[in-house]
Amino acid sequence: MTDELKLRFLIVDDEQSIRRLCITVGQGLGYLCAEAETAEAALESLETTAPDLVVTDLKLPSLSGVELLRKIKELLPRTEVAIMTGHGSVETAVDAMRQGAYDYIEKPFRVERLRQLLQRMAEKVRLVTENQFLRERVNTVIDLDGIVGTSAKIQDVLRMISRLKETRTPVLITGESGTGKELVARAIHFRGPLAEMPFVAVDCGSLVPTLMESELFGHEKGSFTGALKTKAGLFQAANGGTIFLDEIGELPLEMQAKLLRVLQEKEVRSVGSNEKVPVDVRVIAATNRDLESAYRAGTFRKDLYFRLNVVTVHVPGLRERRSDIPQLAHYFLDRYAAGDNIQVTPAAMKSFLQYDWPGNVRELENCIARAVDLGDHQTIDVEDLTPAIRAPQDNSPASGDSASLSTTALADLERMTILRVFEKAGGDKALAGRMLGISRATLYRKLKLYNIPLRAMHKHDVQLAS
Repeated sequence: MTDELKLRFLIVDDEQSIRRLCITVGQGLGYLCAEAETAEAALESLETTAPDLVVTDLKLPSLSGVELLRKIKELLPRTEVAIMTGHGSVETAVDAMRQGAYDYIEKPFRVERLRQLLQRMAEKVRLVTENQFLRERVNTVIDLDGIVGTSAKIQDVLRMISRLKETRTPVLITGESGTGKELVARAIHFRGPLAEMPFVAVDCGSLVPTLMESELFGHEKGSFTGALKTKAGLFQAANGGTIFLDEIGELPLEMQAKLLRVLQEKEVRSVGSNEKVPVDVRVIAATNRDLESAYRAGTFRKDLYFRLNVVTVHVPGLRERRSDIPQLAHYFLDRYAAGDNIQVTPAAMKSFLQYDWPGNVRELENCIARAVDLGDHQTIDVEDLTPAIRAPQDNSPASGDSASLSTTALADLERMTILRVFEKAGGDKALAGRMLGISRATLYRKLKLYNIPLRAMHKHDVQLAS
């Protein structure tokens, strides 16, 4: 399991021996562990890392454990908090449970008792996360605006979105061009509490070098030739919400230093001004580069890399999730030819499955759009594809397993085709059979084979079944 999918455990206690013991237990359970000596230090750490589990002492130097509990529940309602207490404070600990604490544990405690407490808390976190993930998965296509697929790798991405959307943790999204990194950023923003706040997307690679600072941080009237009026920058436009810095690796070193200062100080100074303006933004960055290699080579600032790389979400290339291709193809068909009932032939789908898709999902979308525009609006066949896609892929890295993959994927294609036609026919089996060009007996056999309900199906039902 990658670190991003591990549960995060925070122990808050002013006794180092207690913190060390709790971290040892947490690490033994496979958690990512952190510690804080005071409630104030714990709250400061929440700005960059959202823990899943917190165990806090009741009596802390300044703020109490109960006050810390209240603030954590305000910021991170799904985080589970347990209270450590001395024998004489059990009543206060019980009151803390009424205010949202998961449980309490009395000092001194046995290691096994702490281990069991953490395991029970972790199980609750996992159940809540999984239930929410499953609810969201039902409407993935609609609610997450194009993040389509049921492969294990894309489901890991959706799980990360589900966990990150409630936090303000900086996120670095990695992946090749065309994989859908901005879709992931938008899903994190619009599925969380910041959904009503601004989402500002910045393509760092397209910024004009001489105007970069002005675009990001704003400028004053007359600060340079062409500055005819004062203009707020993109960071100010995103204030209170999220700024998405796409292709962050394209920023020159000088601008990286200025960006780092903004992230650290949470304020911007526009070009031509001495006044600093506070900004409160969540930063999500994306790159198709290996930033770790870049900072080792001196082309990307190491301190900025670690500032941005608090949590990493890797979006897989399309060749890593070939089983999603039939579903994606139908998704784009519904976008570019809604109501036309265009079918993809098995031969064309086999070409899709064997092609390596260097342009990833964006290339597949363009391929479908082109085939719709140039085709007969009835079927998409091999002849409707570009020469690169329809060429034999004998040297493809996936050619060894393409036969078994295509068999499975073509079955999925047939099932989805029947579902789409059945929906368009309004549940009329005779009409669906005619549209598919098969007899009613064959249609019944296919419906039974693919476990499709023998009743009228609406669009919501189709999505549930697929």
